[in-house]
Amino acid sequence: MTDLGAPRISACPACDAAPLAQRMAEQGAVTAPVGDVILSLPTAHCAVCITDVERALNAVPGVRGARVNLTLRRVTVDAPGLTAGDLIPTLERIGYEAHELDPEALSSTTADRQGRDLLMRIGIAGFAMMNIMILSVAVWSGAETATRDMFHWISAAIALPTIAFAGQPFFASALAALKAGRLGMDVPISLALVLATAISVYETSQSGHHAYFDAAVMLCFFLLVGRYLDHRTRAIARSAAAELTALEVPRATLLRPSAVTGASIADAAEEVVPVASLAAGDLIRIRPGNRIPADGEIVAGRSEIDRALLTGETLPVAAAPGLMLSAGEVNLTGPLVMRVTAAGRDSSLARLTALVEAAESARGRYTSLAERAARAYSPLVHLMALASFAGWVWATGDLRLAVNIAAAVLIITCPCALGLAVPAVATAASGRLFRRGLLIKDGTALERLAQIDTVVFDKTGTLTMGRPWLVSADPLPASLRPVALALARGSAHPLSRALAEALSAETAAVIEDQQEHPGRGSSACWQGREVRLGRADWLGVTDDEAARPGSAAWFSVAGEAPIRLEFADSLRPGARECVARLRADGQRLILLSGDRPAAVAELAATLGIEQFHAGIDPMGKADLIEALAAEGAHVLMVGDGLNDTAALARAHASISPASALDAARVASDMVLTGQDLSPVADALLTARRATARIRENFAISIIYNIVAVPVAIAGFATPLIAALAMSASSITVTLNALRLRR
Repeated sequence: MTDLGAPRISACPACDAAPLAQRMAEQGAVTAPVGDVILSLPTAHCAVCITDVERALNAVPGVRGARVNLTLRRVTVDAPGLTAGDLIPTLERIGYEAHELDPEALSSTTADRQGRDLLMRIGIAGFAMMNIMILSVAVWSGAETATRDMFHWISAAIALPTIAFAGQPFFASALAALKAGRLGMDVPISLALVLATAISVYETSQSGHHAYFDAAVMLCFFLLVGRYLDHRTRAIARSAAAELTALEVPRATLLRPSAVTGASIADAAEEVVPVASLAAGDLIRIRPGNRIPADGEIVAGRSEIDRALLTGETLPVAAAPGLMLSAGEVNLTGPLVMRVTAAGRDSSLARLTALVEAAESARGRYTSLAERAARAYSPLVHLMALASFAGWVWATGDLRLAVNIAAAVLIITCPCALGLAVPAVATAASGRLFRRGLLIKDGTALERLAQIDTVVFDKTGTLTMGRPWLVSADPLPASLRPVALALARGSAHPLSRALAEALSAETAAVIEDQQEHPGRGSSACWQGREVRLGRADWLGVTDDEAARPGSAAWFSVAGEAPIRLEFADSLRPGARECVARLRADGQRLILLSGDRPAAVAELAATLGIEQFHAGIDPMGKADLIEALAAEGAHVLMVGDGLNDTAALARAHASISPASALDAARVASDMVLTGQDLSPVADALLTARRATARIRENFAISIIYNIVAVPVAIAGFATPLIAALAMSASSITVTLNALRLRR
């Protein structure tokens, strides 16, 4: 007696594999649960980073768990009752930059279901193809009558569910194209699969000598491989606009004055509210370390503002009542109260997001060479197959023969080689560039990169590392270095952190009553004397001394003259080589930065870049890229900050370093996986070679069709021979693409 509870084993492997794989793909698409806080980690890059971040966060009281996603450079923290402001300082203390992301803005992000779905269908088609080919060997070896029919029927039992399942991407696309009244590449593909299968079933039912189940499944397998290669060149890209939206601070601390008449701001009750609920005129409190949630004017408090993400300025800006702030900037040292002037969709960050969305849509209208070729190729395939069918029916009156020949024409002209022409080259070029430190994210990036004649560089974080360092500790007497180290360690200012790193070999002195003076610096008491580290005007430095070019902090001991400490931003490795090679290649080079004119001019002179612009805001960068495009230039933008995202999206092609902000990396077509900038020059050369290979592959496809189509129309090619010829053309195209790897 059969046990009805036992698992059923089908005679057809595909019948078992297809539903199982389908369930696995659906289960894999389930998104991970969203934690209370999601933080972006732009500088995380390896397994050690994962361990460091998770260990540090799990040690914070109130954190129940932390999980790092290194691919997305994010950490999800399960911490009820805690905010990003409670967690970010912990990560900064161990050397990791972190930014809060809005979980609601990221909730629509789905897993790569399509990629897993294609891989699963490739596996099923490949497994079925091998089994059918084994069965076909018996037929080719001379099996006759009942034995041949049995092998054909077994092949049919494997092939029919395999093609029905594995061919769904082509069938669905073809149906959608026909409903829209157009012919895409998937229409002839679907027709070829259906005709080859239908003819094979008919021949098997009539005890015919030939069945083409192996040809149909082989055709499906190669086409799926091409579809997956194309998918992988695009799969990494995500919406930069969504990333920018996630960067917006989701909550703000609203001040509600008490009912007592004349209540001061200090007495106002605090309430944490969604940023979307803020209105012009609202008062909000911004604590040190927090990002500004809306545009507005400071009404109380002093601090320093880090504008590097929005403007590229390397040094913080002193903040005092009356200063206008923009959403996305970071409050560094002191609490502020700000009156909101614009929030939500009206903020400067939201306007920047809209710019990126518009630029992405415009660039998305660029069609690849394969798509353009397919528009002309697909109607021609159908016309040739239809003409072959009509001609053979008219000449012989044999409907069975005419259908066989029409199917052979469809298969032999199937745009498999055409479909592989671009993704095969893109995959080979991606591998070559990845080994050199560049990751390609967009399928049309290589074609656009090959057209570049103008390269625009951002300054801070792109041509430079964006991290100040102490030029020399010599101005500091040895006896005062431990004091300066102790003061520097107590401050969050970028120059203080750089000083602390430079003096890390020293043993910090014992200081007392250290205080942070927002917008000015730090002070403390050492051996009964006041010591200060901060701005020139706060330490009583003369205007002439303070006006000297370069980045500097000042250190003083009561009763002694202040000491100037020089800081510099180091060049990114490979920057000189990259600029020199691009100049030798005839590229027009431009440097754009929101930094001070003196700093930008100094860097431009160092690298030999003749054209540069300083003090430019994000909108200005995007407008300049647009103006260059209007002049006919094909611009490559290389940038790393939030202030570069609109320019990156609007440029003809774009590259960001791996250390860039998430939004900048997403807006770009390529990402530098290391610190070295020299692969940018390699990318232009590889892109030109890749475009040449793509055109060669098109030529191979055309020559193949010129030779093979007449053979099929003349009736000398069965559907099986047509499938073998089609496979040979696909392999030839792939081998030609692999020449790029050398």
